[in-house]
Amino acid sequence: MTAMLDLAFDISGGTLPPTYPFALWAELVRHAPQLENDESVGVLPLRAAESAGDVLLPKRAKLVLRIPATLSEKMMSNLAGQRLDLDGIPVQLGTGKTRSLTPHPTVHAQQVASTEDEESFMESARTWLGEMGIACSLICGMRRTISGEELSIHGYSLVAHGLKPDASLHLQSSGLGAGRCFGCGIFLPYKVISGLE
Repeated sequence: MTAMLDLAFDISGGTLPPTYPFALWAELVRHAPQLENDESVGVLPLRAAESAGDVLLPKRAKLVLRIPATLSEKMMSNLAGQRLDLDGIPVQLGTGKTRSLTPHPTVHAQQVASTEDEESFMESARTWLGEMGIACSLICGMRRTISGEELSIHGYSLVAHGLKPDASLHLQSSGLGAGRCFGCGIFLPYKVISGLE
């Protein structure tokens, strides 16, 4: 399994449209073309407030890429300090900093891409995890949609808990499902869940 890490950049700008994941990926590829054909690369959803559907960047916002460790220096040099155009809205990247993935018994993905109903999705998720050799319990969350002018991605938020350290790192490194470049299927450490059967 390829060693993965997170590369976090300071990011500043104003209010982004809800379609920003598509424009953001296009801009990242423009500045770092080698990203385009690497399916292991993920762009974590921005931690930001939403207002009337728009995304409001907080002052200390971070743009985080989950990338193979071998790409970190190249991505740092290609992206640090760049100005991105997200559908006409300027966004400025600052300096970058690498962060190692850490094992956590409970992880959460904001959206795992799927066109299935919830029951079928959960069956598929268990099958995918079984094929990866990952044993854990799952909790399905809200159905979500990321929409752009030419593409919409449907799916569900998903919590995986009861993970052993190696399995946690495997899931965080590999992700689940399609659309990693748009923020789908990327797992992050989550608060401890107790009292579950």
